[in-house]
This record gives sequence, structure tokens and C-alpha cells, in this order.
Amino acid sequence: MHVFIIAAVSVDGFIACETTQISTSWTSKEDKKYFSERTKQAGVVVMGATTYNTIGRPLPGRLNIVYTRGEFSISPEYKDQLRVTQLPPKELITELTKEGFKEVAICGGSSIYTMFLKAGVVDTLYLTYEPVVFGHGVKLFNDNVESRLQFKNLTKLSEETLLIEYAVAK
Repeated sequence: MHVFIIAAVSVDGFIACETTQISTSWTSKEDKKYFSERTKQAGVVVMGATTYNTIGRPLPGRLNIVYTRGEFSISPEYKDQLRVTQLPPKELITELTKEGFKEVAICGGSSIYTMFLKAGVVDTLYLTYEPVVFGHGVKLFNDNVESRLQFKNLTKLSEETLLIEYAVAK
């Protein structure tokens, strides 16, 4: 199973201006296109309830798994493409592997990124760097995490947007 984090970050390392930011309008069309293509290729996306609520519906063409501690109702029209869980990351990955999935995209927010990296299940980080500076905001990780990364690839998505791929050293 290949598990990867996929995120857009400002050049000063933030994934949002503030915790109440409910928009990805600051990211480029190239990032949005890459995100859509890469997560559809994976087939499974994992996110927290806040990230899900930002999107407002399941991402089509992918199994959507939402972590939540509170009540979360699934509309009958989405029952085949949306699941809710509280499983520890290793257990979720084991379950998805048994179901035949080969890749899982971890799509945020920072507490979900942190939880999966700390659990030691992340293999790759795909970070799109957008040419914006927030000065403060929501960090990619919301707690201390120590992980060695190995640079794998740099792709120019546009004249202004860079995609950097890192492998997590195991």
C-alpha cells in the first residue's frame, strides 16, 4: 500500500490563512488539476471533517473517508462513496489493503496529516508550493513530528507553482 500526503502550501509553509478559512481559492488551477488527477489515480482520499465540510460533498471518482469525533450523517446518495471512521491510521490502512486498494491520498487538514505521519504509514509527500505568503496561519503539521525526507522530484506546474515530491525515509 502506498500512502501519500498531498497538500498545497504557501511559500512560508501554511496550508491556510486561518482555521476558519473555508476556501482553496488561493491555490492555482494547476494545483487543483494535479490534486484531482493524483487523488483519482489513488482511488481513496482521507480527510478530517473540517476539510470535508470545506469541500461540501464527496470528491467524485474516489472513496472518501472522513475522520470525525462528532456526529456525521451520510446522505443516502453518497453512501457508496463516503465512509466515516475513527480507526487508528495503521488499522485503516490494513482494512483498505484487505479491500484491494493500492494507494491512499491523505488530504488534510493538519491534524490528519500529523496523525498519519506520526503513525509511520506515510510513504510520500506531494507538496505544491504556491507563490503566496500568509505570515501566519495553519501549519502543515499541528504538532511536533520528526521525519527524514528524501527529495525525489521537482515539477513546475506553471511559471509560478512548484510541486515537490519527497519520500519518507523509513
